[in-house]
Amino acid sequence: MKIQVNIHEAKTTLSKLIEAAERGEEVVIARAGKPAVKLVAAVAEVTKPKRREFGAWKGQVWYAPDYDQADAEIEKDFLDSKIFPDGDV
Repeated sequence: MKIQVNIHEAKTTLSKLIEAAERGEEVVIARAGKPAVKLVAAVAEVTKPKRREFGAWKGQVWYAPDYDQADAEIEKDFLDSKIFPDGDV
């Protein structure tokens, strides 16, 4: 179905014209009775996210052999520190 409206009518019924265009109807806006523009629904491009591949980072990440070993100095600082150094409880 083709809908043709003048600019003034298009301004007042824009929401309805957009709904019609989204339904697939042909909407033409005319100036002085002559077709000026065609209102069409925008189609968003749907892209699938790239599928993740296991092992994609293999060989690019390095861990120190002792990464999970606690540093003695830092461990001592934690264990010897007071939770409330000013005595506020």
